[in-house]
Amino acid sequence: MKGINVKSEIAPLKKVILHRPGRELLNLTPAKLEELLFDDIPFLKVAQQEHDAFAAALRGEGVEVVYLEDLMADVIGADEAVRDQFIAQWTREANIHTEMYTNILRDYLLENYADPKALVEKTMEGVTLNELNVDRSNALVDLVSSATEMVVNPMPNLYFTRDPFANVGNGVMINRMYSVTRNRETIYGEYIYKYHPDFVGTPQYYSRYNAFHIEGGDVLNINEHTLAIGISQRTEPDAIDELAKVIFYDETSSIDTILAFDIPNSRAFMHLDTVFTQIDYDKFTIHPGIMGPLTVFEITPTGNGKIHATEIHDTLENILTKYVGQPVELIPCGGGDRIAAEREQWNDGSNTLCVRPGTVVVYERNDVTNAVLTDKGIRIIQIPSAELSRGRGGPRCMSMPAWREF
Repeated sequence: MKGINVKSEIAPLKKVILHRPGRELLNLTPAKLEELLFDDIPFLKVAQQEHDAFAAALRGEGVEVVYLEDLMADVIGADEAVRDQFIAQWTREANIHTEMYTNILRDYLLENYADPKALVEKTMEGVTLNELNVDRSNALVDLVSSATEMVVNPMPNLYFTRDPFANVGNGVMINRMYSVTRNRETIYGEYIYKYHPDFVGTPQYYSRYNAFHIEGGDVLNINEHTLAIGISQRTEPDAIDELAKVIFYDETSSIDTILAFDIPNSRAFMHLDTVFTQIDYDKFTIHPGIMGPLTVFEITPTGNGKIHATEIHDTLENILTKYVGQPVELIPCGGGDRIAAEREQWNDGSNTLCVRPGTVVVYERNDVTNAVLTDKGIRIIQIPSAELSRGRGGPRCMSMPAWREF
Protein backbone atom coordinates (compact mmCIF):
# COMPACT_ATOMS: atom_id res chain seq x y z
CA MET A 1 0.00 0.00 0.00
CA LYS A 2 1.54 3.25 -1.16
CA GLY A 3 0.25 6.71 -0.39
CA ILE A 4 -2.29 7.76 2.23
CA ASN A 5 -5.95 6.80 2.64
CA VAL A 6 -7.43 7.84 5.98
CA LYS A 7 -11.01 9.09 5.80
CA SER A 8 -12.36 7.70 9.05
CA GLU A 9 -11.40 6.90 12.63
CA ILE A 10 -13.03 3.47 12.51
CA ALA A 11 -12.68 2.00 9.00
CA PRO A 12 -10.57 -1.19 8.94
CA LEU A 13 -6.96 -0.28 9.69
CA LYS A 14 -4.50 -1.72 7.16
CA LYS A 15 -1.26 0.22 7.66
CA VAL A 16 0.08 2.20 10.61
CA ILE A 17 3.24 4.15 11.45
CA LEU A 18 4.75 3.53 14.91
CA HIS A 19 8.00 4.42 16.66
CA ARG A 20 9.47 1.86 19.04
CA PRO A 21 10.75 3.70 22.14
CA GLY A 22 14.53 3.89 22.02
CA ARG A 23 17.51 5.18 23.92
CA GLU A 24 16.06 8.68 23.87
CA LEU A 25 14.21 7.63 27.04
CA LEU A 26 17.57 6.95 28.72
CA ASN A 27 18.46 10.62 28.34
CA LEU A 28 15.43 11.70 30.36
CA THR A 29 16.50 13.01 33.77
CA PRO A 30 14.46 14.56 36.58
CA ALA A 31 15.90 17.98 35.75
CA LYS A 32 14.79 17.62 32.12
CA LEU A 33 11.26 16.29 32.66
CA GLU A 34 9.39 19.57 32.43
CA GLU A 35 11.37 20.80 29.42
CA LEU A 36 10.83 17.49 27.60
CA LEU A 37 7.12 17.29 28.55
CA PHE A 38 7.27 14.18 30.74
CA ASP A 39 5.87 13.63 34.22
CA ASP A 40 8.02 10.58 34.98
CA ILE A 41 10.82 8.47 33.52
CA PRO A 42 9.69 5.22 31.84
CA PHE A 43 11.76 2.05 32.28
CA LEU A 44 12.99 1.56 28.71
CA LYS A 45 13.25 -2.23 28.68
CA VAL A 46 9.68 -2.67 29.84
CA ALA A 47 8.39 0.17 27.65
CA GLN A 48 9.87 -1.60 24.63
CA GLN A 49 8.29 -4.90 25.65
CA GLU A 50 4.93 -3.18 26.00
CA HIS A 51 5.32 -1.43 22.66
CA ASP A 52 6.26 -4.71 20.99
CA ALA A 53 3.06 -6.19 22.41
CA PHE A 54 1.14 -3.27 20.89
CA ALA A 55 2.71 -3.87 17.46
CA ALA A 56 2.08 -7.63 17.73
CA ALA A 57 -1.58 -7.02 18.60
CA LEU A 58 -1.97 -4.86 15.50
CA ARG A 59 -0.26 -7.41 13.27
CA GLY A 60 -2.56 -10.04 14.72
CA GLU A 61 -5.47 -7.99 13.38
CA GLY A 62 -3.99 -7.90 9.88
CA VAL A 63 -2.39 -4.45 10.15
CA GLU A 64 0.92 -3.71 8.40
CA VAL A 65 3.18 -2.04 10.97
CA VAL A 66 5.91 0.27 9.66
CA TYR A 67 8.33 2.13 11.89
CA LEU A 68 9.22 5.80 11.67
CA GLU A 69 12.90 5.02 12.20
CA ASP A 70 12.91 2.45 9.38
CA LEU A 71 11.17 4.80 6.94
CA MET A 72 13.68 7.54 7.72
CA ALA A 73 16.59 5.10 7.39
CA ASP A 74 15.30 4.13 3.94
CA VAL A 75 15.36 7.81 2.94
CA ILE A 76 18.89 8.68 4.07
CA GLY A 77 20.28 5.29 3.08
CA ALA A 78 19.18 5.78 -0.52
CA ASP A 79 20.90 9.12 -1.15
CA GLU A 80 24.03 10.49 0.55
CA ALA A 81 23.14 14.05 -0.48
CA VAL A 82 19.79 13.75 1.30
CA ARG A 83 21.56 12.24 4.33
CA ASP A 84 23.98 15.17 4.48
CA GLN A 85 21.16 17.65 4.04
CA PHE A 86 19.28 15.99 6.89
CA ILE A 87 22.28 16.06 9.25
CA ALA A 88 22.83 19.76 8.54
CA GLN A 89 19.16 20.59 9.10
CA TRP A 90 18.92 18.43 12.25
CA THR A 91 21.98 20.24 13.64
CA ARG A 92 20.51 23.68 12.98
CA GLU A 93 17.20 22.74 14.51
CA ALA A 94 19.03 21.47 17.59
CA ASN A 95 20.22 25.09 18.02
CA ILE A 96 23.81 24.29 17.11
CA HIS A 97 24.97 27.40 15.32
CA THR A 98 28.75 27.56 15.77
CA GLU A 99 30.90 26.29 12.94
CA MET A 100 33.01 24.26 15.37
CA TYR A 101 30.14 22.25 16.82
CA THR A 102 28.38 21.91 13.48
CA ASN A 103 31.50 20.23 12.09
CA ILE A 104 32.11 18.16 15.22
CA LEU A 105 28.57 16.78 15.22
CA ARG A 106 28.59 16.01 11.50
CA ASP A 107 31.90 14.18 11.75
CA TYR A 108 30.80 12.33 14.90
CA LEU A 109 27.63 11.03 13.25
CA LEU A 110 29.27 10.03 9.99
CA GLU A 111 32.25 8.34 11.62
CA ASN A 112 30.32 6.42 14.29
CA TYR A 113 26.93 5.73 12.69
CA ALA A 114 27.53 4.48 9.16
CA ASP A 115 24.39 2.34 9.30
CA PRO A 116 21.43 4.56 8.27
CA LYS A 117 19.07 3.25 10.95
CA ALA A 118 21.70 3.65 13.67
CA LEU A 119 22.26 7.24 12.54
CA VAL A 120 18.53 7.99 12.63
CA GLU A 121 18.17 6.48 16.09
CA LYS A 122 21.15 8.51 17.31
CA THR A 123 19.53 11.75 16.12
CA MET A 124 16.48 10.75 18.17
CA GLU A 125 18.54 9.77 21.22
CA GLY A 126 20.48 13.03 21.60
CA VAL A 127 24.17 13.67 22.15
CA THR A 128 26.09 14.41 25.35
CA LEU A 129 29.24 16.49 25.62
CA ASN A 130 31.39 13.57 26.73
CA GLU A 131 30.58 11.65 23.53
CA LEU A 132 32.32 14.25 21.40
CA ASN A 133 36.02 14.71 20.82
CA VAL A 134 36.17 18.25 22.19
CA ASP A 135 39.00 20.15 23.81
CA ARG A 136 36.88 21.72 26.53
CA SER A 137 39.49 24.37 27.25
CA ASN A 138 38.73 25.97 23.86
CA ALA A 139 35.45 27.43 25.06
CA LEU A 140 34.35 28.72 28.44
CA VAL A 141 30.86 27.25 28.00
CA ASP A 142 32.38 23.78 27.56
CA LEU A 143 34.78 24.17 30.46
CA VAL A 144 32.02 25.06 32.92
CA SER A 145 29.60 22.45 31.60
CA SER A 146 29.26 18.95 32.98
CA ALA A 147 30.58 16.19 30.72
CA THR A 148 27.08 14.71 30.77
CA GLU A 149 25.53 17.97 29.56
CA MET A 150 23.25 17.37 26.56
CA VAL A 151 24.68 19.09 23.50
CA VAL A 152 21.57 17.93 21.61
CA ASN A 153 18.44 17.05 23.57
CA PRO A 154 16.70 13.69 23.09
CA MET A 155 13.24 13.37 21.57
CA PRO A 156 11.47 11.12 24.11
CA ASN A 157 7.95 11.94 22.87
CA LEU A 158 8.56 10.35 19.48
CA TYR A 159 6.72 7.16 20.36
CA PHE A 160 3.57 9.29 20.16
CA THR A 161 3.58 9.29 16.35
CA ARG A 162 0.07 10.79 16.24
CA ASP A 163 1.27 14.35 16.81
CA PRO A 164 4.14 15.39 14.50
CA PHE A 165 2.11 14.77 11.35
CA ALA A 166 -1.50 13.85 10.62
CA ASN A 167 -2.76 11.80 7.69
CA VAL A 168 -6.05 13.23 6.44
CA GLY A 169 -7.91 11.76 3.48
CA ASN A 170 -5.23 11.20 0.84
CA GLY A 171 -2.89 13.92 2.15
CA VAL A 172 -0.79 14.85 5.14
CA MET A 173 -0.34 17.69 7.59
CA ILE A 174 3.28 18.18 8.65
CA ASN A 175 2.60 19.98 11.89
CA ARG A 176 4.18 22.87 13.71
CA MET A 177 4.27 21.61 17.28
CA TYR A 178 3.46 23.55 20.43
CA SER A 179 6.85 23.13 22.09
CA VAL A 180 10.33 23.56 20.69
CA THR A 181 11.38 20.13 21.89
CA ARG A 182 8.57 18.42 19.96
CA ASN A 183 8.73 20.61 16.86
CA ARG A 184 12.11 19.00 16.10
CA GLU A 185 10.28 15.67 15.72
CA THR A 186 8.53 16.82 12.56
CA ILE A 187 11.78 16.82 10.60
CA TYR A 188 11.36 13.06 10.08
CA GLY A 189 7.90 13.52 8.58
CA GLU A 190 9.22 16.23 6.29
CA TYR A 191 11.84 13.88 4.81
CA ILE A 192 9.66 10.76 4.71
CA TYR A 193 6.78 12.43 2.86
CA LYS A 194 9.17 14.19 0.49
CA TYR A 195 11.52 11.33 -0.37
CA HIS A 196 10.26 7.90 0.71
CA PRO A 197 8.97 5.84 -2.25
CA ASP A 198 5.87 4.78 -0.30
CA PHE A 199 4.84 8.39 0.37
CA VAL A 200 6.53 10.65 -2.18
CA GLY A 201 3.99 12.89 -3.90
CA THR A 202 1.55 12.90 -0.96
CA PRO A 203 -0.38 16.22 -1.00
CA GLN A 204 0.61 18.43 1.94
CA TYR A 205 -2.16 20.41 3.62
CA TYR A 206 -0.11 22.01 6.38
CA SER A 207 3.58 22.86 6.68
CA ARG A 208 5.88 22.63 9.66
CA TYR A 209 7.15 26.07 8.62
CA ASN A 210 3.76 27.73 9.19
CA ALA A 211 3.58 30.25 12.00
CA PHE A 212 0.85 28.60 14.07
CA HIS A 213 0.81 25.46 16.21
CA ILE A 214 -1.27 22.39 15.46
CA GLU A 215 -0.81 18.76 16.59
CA GLY A 216 -2.15 15.48 15.26
CA GLY A 217 -3.80 14.49 18.53
CA ASP A 218 -6.26 17.31 17.90
CA VAL A 219 -7.24 16.04 14.43
CA LEU A 220 -10.02 13.43 14.06
CA ASN A 221 -11.31 12.16 10.71
CA ILE A 222 -15.07 11.98 11.26
CA ASN A 223 -15.72 10.98 7.65
CA GLU A 224 -14.52 11.81 4.14
CA HIS A 225 -16.15 15.26 4.33
CA THR A 226 -15.69 16.27 7.97
CA LEU A 227 -12.72 16.85 10.26
CA ALA A 228 -12.98 17.51 13.99
CA ILE A 229 -10.11 19.59 15.37
CA GLY A 230 -9.50 20.67 18.94
CA ILE A 231 -8.68 24.24 19.90
CA SER A 232 -6.49 23.16 22.75
CA GLN A 233 -3.32 23.71 24.74
CA ARG A 234 -1.41 22.53 21.68
CA THR A 235 -3.47 23.77 18.69
CA GLU A 236 -4.21 27.41 17.85
CA PRO A 237 -7.35 28.61 16.03
CA ASP A 238 -5.12 30.47 13.54
CA ALA A 239 -3.67 27.12 12.47
CA ILE A 240 -7.14 25.71 11.85
CA ASP A 241 -7.96 28.74 9.68
CA GLU A 242 -4.78 28.19 7.67
CA LEU A 243 -5.50 24.48 7.26
CA ALA A 244 -9.08 25.16 6.15
CA LYS A 245 -7.97 27.59 3.44
CA VAL A 246 -5.77 24.88 1.95
CA ILE A 247 -7.72 21.67 2.48
CA PHE A 248 -11.07 23.04 1.27
CA TYR A 249 -9.58 24.12 -2.04
CA ASP A 250 -7.06 21.37 -2.77
CA GLU A 251 -8.34 19.17 -5.59
CA THR A 252 -7.06 16.05 -3.81
CA SER A 253 -9.24 16.70 -0.74
CA SER A 254 -12.92 15.91 -0.15
CA ILE A 255 -13.09 17.75 3.19
CA ASP A 256 -15.73 20.49 3.16
CA THR A 257 -16.42 20.94 6.88
CA ILE A 258 -14.18 21.42 9.89
CA LEU A 259 -15.62 21.32 13.41
CA ALA A 260 -13.35 23.24 15.77
CA PHE A 261 -13.98 22.13 19.37
CA ASP A 262 -12.94 24.66 22.01
CA ILE A 263 -11.70 22.39 24.80
CA PRO A 264 -10.24 23.34 28.20
CA ASN A 265 -6.57 24.30 28.25
CA SER A 266 -5.15 21.77 30.70
CA ARG A 267 -2.87 18.74 30.93
CA ALA A 268 -5.88 16.41 31.28
CA PHE A 269 -7.41 17.80 28.07
CA MET A 270 -4.11 18.01 26.19
CA HIS A 271 -5.59 17.04 22.81
CA LEU A 272 -9.04 16.42 21.41
CA ASP A 273 -8.33 12.68 21.35
CA THR A 274 -7.93 12.72 25.13
CA VAL A 275 -11.51 14.03 25.27
CA PHE A 276 -13.21 11.61 22.89
CA THR A 277 -12.43 8.91 20.32
CA GLN A 278 -14.75 7.04 17.99
CA ILE A 279 -14.95 3.28 18.55
CA ASP A 280 -17.89 2.17 16.39
CA TYR A 281 -20.30 3.55 13.84
CA ASP A 282 -22.44 4.99 16.62
CA LYS A 283 -20.23 4.95 19.73
CA PHE A 284 -17.58 7.21 21.21
CA THR A 285 -15.55 7.05 24.40
CA ILE A 286 -15.48 10.41 26.18
CA HIS A 287 -14.01 12.30 29.10
CA PRO A 288 -16.94 12.92 31.51
CA GLY A 289 -15.77 16.50 31.94
CA ILE A 290 -16.88 17.31 28.40
CA MET A 291 -20.50 16.22 28.86
CA GLY A 292 -21.99 19.72 29.24
CA PRO A 293 -22.70 22.29 26.54
CA LEU A 294 -19.76 22.88 24.24
CA THR A 295 -18.60 25.75 22.10
CA VAL A 296 -17.93 24.43 18.62
CA PHE A 297 -17.27 26.32 15.42
CA GLU A 298 -18.38 24.99 12.05
CA ILE A 299 -15.99 26.12 9.32
CA THR A 300 -16.97 25.83 5.65
CA PRO A 301 -15.68 27.16 2.33
CA THR A 302 -17.33 30.18 0.71
CA GLY A 303 -15.39 30.20 -2.56
CA ASN A 304 -12.33 32.05 -3.86
CA GLY A 305 -10.12 30.54 -1.16
CA LYS A 306 -12.17 32.01 1.68
CA ILE A 307 -13.85 30.39 4.66
CA HIS A 308 -16.76 31.08 7.01
CA ALA A 309 -17.03 30.13 10.70
CA THR A 310 -20.32 29.74 12.58
CA GLU A 311 -20.50 29.29 16.35
CA ILE A 312 -22.54 26.34 17.63
CA HIS A 313 -23.67 25.87 21.24
CA ASP A 314 -24.86 22.32 21.81
CA THR A 315 -24.03 19.07 23.53
CA LEU A 316 -21.35 16.75 22.22
CA GLU A 317 -23.98 14.06 21.64
CA ASN A 318 -26.13 16.30 19.43
CA ILE A 319 -23.15 17.63 17.49
CA LEU A 320 -21.73 14.19 16.77
CA THR A 321 -25.18 12.81 15.91
CA LYS A 322 -25.58 15.49 13.23
CA TYR A 323 -22.22 15.01 11.56
CA VAL A 324 -21.91 11.24 11.94
CA GLY A 325 -25.35 10.94 10.40
CA GLN A 326 -27.00 8.76 13.04
CA PRO A 327 -27.72 8.80 16.78
CA VAL A 328 -24.58 8.19 18.82
CA GLU A 329 -23.89 6.81 22.27
CA LEU A 330 -21.25 8.46 24.44
CA ILE A 331 -19.49 6.07 26.82
CA PRO A 332 -17.79 7.94 29.68
CA CYS A 333 -14.32 6.99 30.86
CA GLY A 334 -14.57 5.28 34.24
CA GLY A 335 -18.21 4.39 33.67
CA GLY A 336 -19.37 7.65 35.23
CA ASP A 337 -17.60 7.10 38.57
CA ARG A 338 -15.79 10.38 39.28
CA ILE A 339 -12.70 8.94 40.96
CA ALA A 340 -12.34 6.09 38.45
CA ALA A 341 -12.83 8.57 35.61
CA GLU A 342 -10.13 10.93 36.85
CA ARG A 343 -7.68 8.09 37.47
CA GLU A 344 -8.28 6.30 34.19
CA GLN A 345 -8.44 9.48 32.14
CA TRP A 346 -4.96 10.29 33.48
CA ASN A 347 -3.93 6.94 31.97
CA ASP A 348 -5.75 7.62 28.68
CA GLY A 349 -8.84 5.54 29.27
CA SER A 350 -10.70 7.30 26.45
CA ASN A 351 -7.72 7.38 24.08
CA THR A 352 -8.40 4.25 22.04
CA LEU A 353 -7.19 3.07 18.64
CA CYS A 354 -9.99 1.62 16.53
CA VAL A 355 -8.84 -1.29 14.37
CA ARG A 356 -12.26 -1.72 12.77
CA PRO A 357 -15.79 -0.75 13.83
CA GLY A 358 -16.39 -2.15 17.31
CA THR A 359 -12.80 -3.36 17.87
CA VAL A 360 -10.37 -1.14 19.75
CA VAL A 361 -6.92 -1.30 21.31
CA VAL A 362 -6.85 -0.11 24.94
CA TYR A 363 -4.50 -0.01 27.90
CA GLU A 364 -5.19 -2.96 30.17
CA ARG A 365 -4.73 -0.84 33.31
CA ASN A 366 -8.03 0.99 32.73
CA ASP A 367 -10.10 -1.92 33.96
CA VAL A 368 -13.24 0.04 34.90
CA THR A 369 -13.54 1.69 31.50
CA ASN A 370 -12.62 -1.54 29.71
CA ALA A 371 -15.37 -3.43 31.51
CA VAL A 372 -17.90 -0.79 30.47
CA LEU A 373 -16.78 -1.01 26.85
CA THR A 374 -17.12 -4.79 26.92
CA ASP A 375 -20.63 -4.49 28.37
CA LYS A 376 -21.49 -2.16 25.47
CA GLY A 377 -20.52 -4.86 22.96
CA ILE A 378 -17.13 -3.45 22.06
CA ARG A 379 -14.34 -5.97 21.46
CA ILE A 380 -11.26 -4.73 23.31
CA ILE A 381 -7.66 -5.69 22.66
CA GLN A 382 -5.77 -4.97 25.87
CA ILE A 383 -2.08 -4.15 25.85
CA PRO A 384 0.27 -3.73 28.85
CA SER A 385 1.02 -0.12 29.71
CA ALA A 386 2.75 0.31 33.08
CA GLU A 387 5.64 2.20 31.44
CA LEU A 388 4.18 3.47 28.17
CA SER A 389 1.47 5.35 30.06
CA ARG A 390 4.07 7.44 31.91
CA GLY A 391 4.35 9.55 28.76
CA ARG A 392 0.67 10.53 29.09
CA GLY A 393 -0.58 9.08 25.82
CA GLY A 394 -2.67 6.07 24.86
CA PRO A 395 -2.94 3.69 21.89
CA ARG A 396 -4.27 6.38 19.56
CA CYS A 397 -1.46 8.72 20.55
CA MET A 398 1.10 6.00 19.76
CA SER A 399 -0.13 5.38 16.22
CA MET A 400 -0.51 7.21 12.93
CA PRO A 401 -2.75 5.33 10.49
CA ALA A 402 -1.52 5.49 6.92
CA TRP A 403 -4.24 3.40 5.30
CA ARG A 404 -7.80 2.52 6.25
CA GLU A 405 -10.24 0.73 4.00
CA PHE A 406 -13.12 2.94 2.99
